[in-house]
Amino acid sequence: MKQLLMTALAALTALAAQAQAQQTDGKALFLKNCAACHQPTGKGIPGAFPALAGSKFVQGKGSEVATVLLKGRGGMPDFSESLSDRDIATVLTFVRSNWGNQADGVSEADVGALRTALGVDPFGNSVMSNKH
Repeated sequence: MKQLLMTALAALTALAAQAQAQQTDGKALFLKNCAACHQPTGKGIPGAFPALAGSKFVQGKGSEVATVLLKGRGGMPDFSESLSDRDIATVLTFVRSNWGNQADGVSEADVGALRTALGVDPFGNSVMSNKH
């Protein structure tokens, strides 16, 4: 019984560490790729870049938000060549769960399936692929 409890505790600790790492990675990805326009607070710049904090769109269907990162929208460039499916899922999970947002995360598998469904080229991880 003691061994079972120790194993369960170790698994929970590992999951908590993984969640914390993803949160940290999501924040770092956001600050590197999104904060210049949407601001580190997620409040955007009125009239120029929409707020992500408290956004109904951001908290809506994860596939719709991921589509914006894969294909771009309005003046926003797409990130399909500069962010992997994992990175897109990580940054969206961060955005959808911060600044008062309370939406479920987005998985790497969901982003990959959406990339395929939209006909967006696979991520190449090329240094020269950043379009922005």
